[in-house]
Amino acid sequence: MPVIKILPHPEFCPQGREVTAAPGTSICEAMLDNGIEIEHACEMSCACTTCHVVVRQGFESLGEMDESEEDLLDRAWGLEPTSRLSCQAILSNQDVVVEIPRYSINHARERH
Repeated sequence: MPVIKILPHPEFCPQGREVTAAPGTSICEAMLDNGIEIEHACEMSCACTTCHVVVRQGFESLGEMDESEEDLLDRAWGLEPTSRLSCQAILSNQDVVVEIPRYSINHARERH
């Protein structure tokens, strides 16, 4: 099973963490199944950007991005070339390293 290495995030994963998940699982599902409470305001239906992650390693191994995800990512805070919506980023057999951005669109609206 592939390993997802989550880099430290002050709120969701302060120490960083490594979790495993079966191929075909989304990164978001894997994190939630392992107690990492990443935001997912639309309940993983590809309708928001709160589960945005930056894939630091293994980006090319993930399932292809569809047009809906590409359009939504344009609204994500801290967008980078290897950004994905974790609810749509489907694991293959390869390990990945992800970083949860410090803020999401919800943080910007609710906490500033």
